[in-house]
Amino acid sequence: MNSSALCMMLITNITITAVAVYFFIKVLKTKPKQEPDSYSDNDEK
Repeated sequence: MNSSALCMMLITNITITAVAVYFFIKVLKTKPKQEPDSYSDNDEK
């Protein structure tokens, strides 16, 4: 494998890994949405 192919492979692998890690961290840091409780509509009043 020549040096340009090795360089291209490393850049591609690093880029894909960085994007995957970025979105993984973004998913972990997002706060859950506050959704209304569906059971509260069925409570006796």
